[in-house]
Amino acid sequence: MSNSELAIALFEACRKRGIMVATAESCTGGMIIAALTDIAGSSAVVDRGFITYSNEAKMDMLGVGAATLDAHGAVSRETAVEMAAGALARSRARLTLAVTGIAGPGGGSIEKPVGLVWFGVGLNGKIVTAERMLFADKGRDFIRRETVRHALELGLKALGRH
Repeated sequence: MSNSELAIALFEACRKRGIMVATAESCTGGMIIAALTDIAGSSAVVDRGFITYSNEAKMDMLGVGAATLDAHGAVSRETAVEMAAGALARSRARLTLAVTGIAGPGGGSIEKPVGLVWFGVGLNGKIVTAERMLFADKGRDFIRRETVRHALELGLKALGRH
């Protein structure tokens, strides 16, 4: 499925369940919420998107702990989980999709290479998924598009579809 088709499938799944969705995005810079709001009638299921590119934004907008960022870094399981939980706590959404990663071309390291993305998914007040993906370093656009695809797939999976 294309990202557009996945967004429509997630939109329909949320609409049928009567739930709102919110995103907490770092490396995608709003691409996930954009995919959802490209759909006519998206206001029925989209509550908000938190674009938290900087560590300060993650702390201010989502309540990610400074201690978490100091100990684990922005690109970590712990940060993705706190981002998803923060989006749940700060929105009307019952489904949240959080992503934090290194899209490149620079910024990677041996421990955290370009293409590393952590995902956090919250549903009905709890975290249901925290997942690490390492996408091929085929350029920034590729990594960001694959991150959107995977986040939408995880949203569908959390809702029991896909």
